[in-house]
Amino acid sequence: MGAGTRPVVSYLTLGADDITQATAFYDAALGALGLRRAWLNDGWAGYGPEGDDHGTILICAPFNGEPARAGNGIMIGLHAESAAQVDAFHAAAVANGGTCEGPPGPRTTYGEGFYLAYVRDPTGNKLSAFYRPEPA
Repeated sequence: MGAGTRPVVSYLTLGADDITQATAFYDAALGALGLRRAWLNDGWAGYGPEGDDHGTILICAPFNGEPARAGNGIMIGLHAESAAQVDAFHAAAVANGGTCEGPPGPRTTYGEGFYLAYVRDPTGNKLSAFYRPEPA
């Protein structure tokens, strides 16, 4: 990001009814993308890159006390640094309670060089890991 620019999204929050199950999933899946759990407090967990003490991805039970549920049509796309990171994300997610929504691989219908994988977390939230090399 250039000087004076800000990210469009400050953070996102995903609902989870079982924080222990959710942190096992997110520790592994986000860890494969180079993110780490910054904190766990009172049923909330925050994830982000090294040095981020707030977290850009927050996991918690819904504030209204109703069960967590995935949004229909909502998907969170996460940046990967390589196709290998996409592969590792998918493997870690599936090994830790997630379900496959599309195995890792090229997605030529999206354009040249797109490499993605799709999963759902234990609550049903849809996530993708996305890699596309910088143009030469």
